Amino acid sequence: MAELIVTTFVTLDGVMQAPGGPGEDDSGGFTHGGWQMPYFDDDAGAFEVESVAKAEAFLIGRRTYDIFAAYWPKVADASSPIARALNSLPKHVASRTLNELTWNGAELVRDVATEVPLLKRRYSKQIKVYGSGKLVRTLLDEDLVDELHLWIHPVVLGTGERLFSTGITPTAMKLTAHRVTKPGAIIATYRPEGRPTYGTIEPPK
Repeated sequence: MAELIVTTFVTLDGVMQAPGGPGEDDSGGFTHGGWQMPYFDDDAGAFEVESVAKAEAFLIGRRTYDIFAAYWPKVADASSPIARALNSLPKHVASRTLNELTWNGAELVRDVATEVPLLKRRYSKQIKVYGSGKLVRTLLDEDLVDELHLWIHPVVLGTGERLFSTGITPTAMKLTAHRVTKPGAIIATYRPEGRPTYGTIEPPK
């Protein structure tokens, strides 16, 4: 059975919207597109190449599909492991409104809670999820995430879509690995560990 691995880029205040460039996603009047790029270096690139090499398939949301499908098929560089993986491996797109997918190897997922467990049984390595905030929140609520690669960048934006929004299911996480890139981004690997536990600060005696 495959593991579901989520990779998401966030700011210190949890914003995940449009990390890759201006105009990538300006919904809600967002004007900070491209905030990640000053912090993306060879270290970060090497980590993602290592990560994508383990993928057997991808699972993405509607908005991420639109962004990726408009960009990656145009990257014909055979030396790019990320482009090669995204363009050749199966891609499963979670959407209840899309009726047609033009990117080769793309299939629709209508019901995440029902169909994703079947996808995990279909594959034996890893299913990678990129971005896709609404989808990731649903996957976490359904306890379908096996590992979360959270790329935390040293910038605060104050506006934009956040990964962990109000109403998400409370979840405890275990930090299993981390690295810090030269520009100061933290790549933290977490594994969900069920529901949080709670305690009380004892008064001094």
